[in-house]
Amino acid sequence: MQRISHPQSKFAVVAVLATAAATACGGGSTDAKGQASLEVYAELQQAGIGGISQMPDGQLIVGYHPFYQTATSTQVALLNADRKSTTPYPAALRQTCRNADGSFVAPINGKYDFCLDWVLGFHTDTNGILWILDSVKSTDKADPVHPRPAALHAKLVGWNTKTNALHKVIDLDASTISESQHNDFAVDLVHNAIVIADEAIGENSAGAGVKAALVVVDLATGSSRRVLQGDVSVLPHTDPIKWEAQAGVPAQSWGLRVGVDGITLDKNSDYLYFAPLSGYRMYRIHMADLLNTALTSTQLSAKVEDYAAKPYNGGLSIDGNNNLYLTEVGGRSVGIIPAGTKVYKRYVTDDKLIWPDGVTYNADGYMYSGAAQLIQTGVFQSNATPPGTANNAPPYRIYRFRPEAAGTPGS
Repeated sequence: MQRISHPQSKFAVVAVLATAAATACGGGSTDAKGQASLEVYAELQQAGIGGISQMPDGQLIVGYHPFYQTATSTQVALLNADRKSTTPYPAALRQTCRNADGSFVAPINGKYDFCLDWVLGFHTDTNGILWILDSVKSTDKADPVHPRPAALHAKLVGWNTKTNALHKVIDLDASTISESQHNDFAVDLVHNAIVIADEAIGENSAGAGVKAALVVVDLATGSSRRVLQGDVSVLPHTDPIKWEAQAGVPAQSWGLRVGVDGITLDKNSDYLYFAPLSGYRMYRIHMADLLNTALTSTQLSAKVEDYAAKPYNGGLSIDGNNNLYLTEVGGRSVGIIPAGTKVYKRYVTDDKLIWPDGVTYNADGYMYSGAAQLIQTGVFQSNATPPGTANNAPPYRIYRFRPEAAGTPGS
């Protein structure tokens, strides 16, 4: 395992071997936080580390970003003990809804509850239910060779990690629009609800995200509804996504406008925090207000609080002291918005932490994030020679660091 130590420059980093005094779980001093605790925890060969969660015993569950997927790729997996490989999970779910030739498998009883199509977000709740958000790649519907079957809907798959059995499947069709791209979500067991961030950069969106919204799911009834669609708190800014020159990748920008993306819930299930990826502000709202169906759209919008300034970010998490942790997609950093100052600053940085995606708290006391390397994929390499040449390459790293306070494992 590598430890990351830093001289005074906030961008310069040097990787050194962990000392023999490392703790049993692989880290250094338990007093170290932030940059002082940053380390490379795992190095994988499959591309695109995206979301990360955990089993009840703390074993990491790793997601592979769908940008890299083929018809036979693994999407959700357990990190093996060697920290170099993964095992598809859950074993009873097909990791794809396609055959090897790209065609779709046949539904069972008219449904696709047995397979995963396009996974961006997943979290394990405090009851041990792994909730997997299968967004369904909406552009498949228009594919002239293998059009998406009408029965293939976006869905939440609840898998009981304790009994290793399917808990529940919730169909999201009623709250899905043609522009939808459901990205991440927060689980609220106090109110028995899940809130999903819909970036709205799917089919027919032209990458503009103008119909971004939150999707509120009732876990008891399975019903879902769109809220705050069109509100400034979920809509993307018109500025392009920019990234610094890093690890051989020149400074560039991309015109995609991504709506609400990062989303997290405080430990008391009081405030829900959320923000557009393409945006400079963080917002929050009381869950009680978000769930109040008596409020009109205008009244609900008035309940949203403009919380703090931020950079363009993907993943979002929170600790028990309400400090927010953001993956800075344009840099090589996970930043923090402290609850006290509400002023964003970089918290951990590494030259090879290229496009960190998800960030999550684990039972071992660390937060984990992965270098997705999205900006090194061909679609982002317009300035490459020739244009579109992919520069992403293994190893694909998972990092961990100690936050300012403990959080909720799996969130």
